[in-house]
Amino acid sequence: MDRKKIVERHQPELNKWDPLSPFSVGNGEFAFTADITGLQSFPGQYEVPLGTQSNWGWHFTGGHGRFSESDAAYQPYDTYGREVGYAFKPGDKPEAYHWLRQNPHRLQLGRLSFRFLSESGGEAAAADITDIRQKLDLWTGILSSEFCVQGVPVSVTTVCRAETDTVGVRVSSALISEGRLQVFIRFPAPDMVSTQWAKAVFPDLENDGRHLTELKESNGNHAVLARSMDEDGYEVAWSWSAGRLERTGVHEFTLIPDSRGELLEFSVGFAQQSPVTAGFEETLASSSRKWEAFWTNGAAIDFSGSSDPRAYELERRVVLSQFLLALHSGGSLPPQETGLMYNSWFGKAHLEMHWWHAVHFPLWGRESFLLNSMDWYSRILPVARDLAKSQGYEGARWPKMVGFDGKPCPSAVANGLIWQQPHPMTLAELCYQADPSRATLERFRDIVFEGADFMVSFAHWNEETKAYDLGPPLIPAQECHPMQGSKNPPYELEYWKHGLEIAVRWAERLGEPGNPAWGVTAAAMAEPPQADGVYLAHELCPETFQTKNRDHPSMLGALGMLPGTKIDPAVMRATLHKVKEVWMWDSAWGWDFPMCAMTAARLGEPELAVDFLLMDATKNTYLTSGHNYQRPGLSAYLPGNGGLLAAVAMMAAGWQDGQGGGSSLQGGAVNPGFPQDGSWSVKWEGLKPWL
Repeated sequence: MDRKKIVERHQPELNKWDPLSPFSVGNGEFAFTADITGLQSFPGQYEVPLGTQSNWGWHFTGGHGRFSESDAAYQPYDTYGREVGYAFKPGDKPEAYHWLRQNPHRLQLGRLSFRFLSESGGEAAAADITDIRQKLDLWTGILSSEFCVQGVPVSVTTVCRAETDTVGVRVSSALISEGRLQVFIRFPAPDMVSTQWAKAVFPDLENDGRHLTELKESNGNHAVLARSMDEDGYEVAWSWSAGRLERTGVHEFTLIPDSRGELLEFSVGFAQQSPVTAGFEETLASSSRKWEAFWTNGAAIDFSGSSDPRAYELERRVVLSQFLLALHSGGSLPPQETGLMYNSWFGKAHLEMHWWHAVHFPLWGRESFLLNSMDWYSRILPVARDLAKSQGYEGARWPKMVGFDGKPCPSAVANGLIWQQPHPMTLAELCYQADPSRATLERFRDIVFEGADFMVSFAHWNEETKAYDLGPPLIPAQECHPMQGSKNPPYELEYWKHGLEIAVRWAERLGEPGNPAWGVTAAAMAEPPQADGVYLAHELCPETFQTKNRDHPSMLGALGMLPGTKIDPAVMRATLHKVKEVWMWDSAWGWDFPMCAMTAARLGEPELAVDFLLMDATKNTYLTSGHNYQRPGLSAYLPGNGGLLAAVAMMAAGWQDGQGGGSSLQGGAVNPGFPQDGSWSVKWEGLKPWL
């Protein structure tokens, strides 16, 4: 396949300001998001922040130990005759509640910008920028920006080094020789001092006294800036070809280029300690090598021969999603839902979303990107054990909304969710499918086994039905249901069985006895509740499709995302069609559309699968940048991109022990999730079947 041709026909381009689609360059651990100047010169033109973020840059307001989980207010919930505490509300400890929810938060590391001067000496405004032409070369990761400032052409190349968190920039313009182009870096306050989520999205540029910026080192064409705030800090190195650096504010430094030429090259490196810079050409070459290797390896898919007019758009979404997820979701931490663009939910990860961010990587032959973050679960295993123990359970309970340290935080919903619990098992199983070695089994043994121990401890034996129930208390993946009033949601029941069966297989592969309760519990999980020929949201919600037809239609995940061994296909088919008919799609989320497509594919309805995948709905919008738009303030929702790639892989390569013959599929000859009437030409290589 001509992979470069496939990628290059979907290079994102702009010829005007787009307030929702800034472009990013990055390396998986760090990202820099730019406006149409190639830097972050006019952030006011955008509805979202122009971020500079990393996986290592975090901050605790007031210090690391200001509050601990024991300071939260815990509300007791009856759990089959005993009380279990959950931190859902501030209660009488609002300061602790909000601090724990907001800390640690991911840092905006700095705003790197051009300052253009008009002929009269004032600063040029966004309205003075014309003749815009910007392109992101996906094959090389290079951002090229061309524009005019009051009629004077400017050409900018922006790139991120693969090996270090370094931005390299080359700018060419007569404005340099005229003394009308400068570059500055400005640092925002890192604090979260508000109970409003918006404060996490838009960093504070006003409170100068909350942080410190010092010139640590200055030598010719190189300087190092030291940043500190409370107990945290980092450093920024800046190197340039010709010019001088001046402090122009309490937290601002400006590079004034040498006016004897029309070319300026510089690089800015970020690190916790000892940041490095590199020459522009070296940085450019590093990026090109990284991204060409990315596209050359792994899977590829081509829809160009299709007559369905939607095929080009689907291919565009697939190509851009691959790039964005490698950049934002392939690093050493489970990512936040906006990746390394800007903070959502204070920069924290939602672990129930890790599946959607990363499950596609091994399906596309890029399991190394998933492996980057899998060892994090081993590192936070003590936290997960403590969480389970504090609630009277065995094993390790994975939290939901977390910073880099894995510690759970108070939330009105998060602590009641359970569907993140089997995720590490599924992700580990995919890693094993990619590398079926004893080393893989031993690497993830503890997270699989201890996660399974919690699952059997959490499930409750119902003597009357002779089955294991889930909840109450719990909140299903469809989060609009109450904690104390939810029981046996179909997706969670099927996922409990699926995850425990993975643990049983891992014990067999390792030649260990395992916990006998894993298999016993898996075999006796409660039947997924249904009424009137459709599956319900949960056993206590007969009005599922009357008043609870919003948020995630998660009952569909029991067959599609999962094999559905407890599911009646006829009932699930009726449920799927009912969901399509009555669901409030504006209340859904980006991953709901590929989830529905996966269900339709397994049910043998490929036309419906494509319809779901490309449904005309606000939250199924994919911007020029490729990001999945949700609503104002959340224009980048990477779980939607990841779900798209998982669904497309499944629709093309099939699934194990199901239609398509699993691993026997070769060359995309079957494509069971796509219509077989000739309207879709689906050519692919390297995809792996779904579980």
